[in-house]
Amino acid sequence: MIRRTIVLVGLVSAVGLAFGLGLGDKLLLYARIARLYIQTPESRIAMPLEGVSKSQVANTWHAPRGVGRLHEGQDIFAPKGTPILSATRGYVYKIGENNLGGQTVSVIGAGGRVYYYAHLDSYAPNLAEGDYVTTRTLLGYVGVTGNAQGTPPHLHFGIYSSSGAINPLPLLTDRQSPANAATIKPKPRSSPQRVINRRASI
Repeated sequence: MIRRTIVLVGLVSAVGLAFGLGLGDKLLLYARIARLYIQTPESRIAMPLEGVSKSQVANTWHAPRGVGRLHEGQDIFAPKGTPILSATRGYVYKIGENNLGGQTVSVIGAGGRVYYYAHLDSYAPNLAEGDYVTTRTLLGYVGVTGNAQGTPPHLHFGIYSSSGAINPLPLLTDRQSPANAATIKPKPRSSPQRVINRRASI
């Protein structure tokens, strides 16, 4: 129990520092993330793309990718610019860019699981690290950034726990009712936002 608490405090501290928030905001965020870590991880999550059903997703989990690397997620194909919605409730952990994923967003949800959205064409307006999200929150739009260039537009969707990557496909469920996802925007923050360098490598 003590070891788990130390690991949790260390992780939460690192997350808070990464957000670059004020002391009051950091403490509030620490408490919120700590509450997430003690919750049971979700056994069902929403399809991150509206208009795409689970039956349309070809299973790409652990497909070979390059030399000695396996695919740690699911590729969900959709036209470029298709809105990407959060699959869970939680907090935006990181917004950034890397060589494989291109433009990415990571969200921390119940149980401390990290939900990773990659190859975005662009981010949702005003989305910021530390924002609370629900399954109706717009994160960005499908694209071909990172190593997806030259492939059909798609979202790479991954889930990570403290023990490693998890196959998202068995957890995905179809969204119940369509909505005009393009108009869904994150609620503006009441406190000043951190200016995010969208080109910073992660």
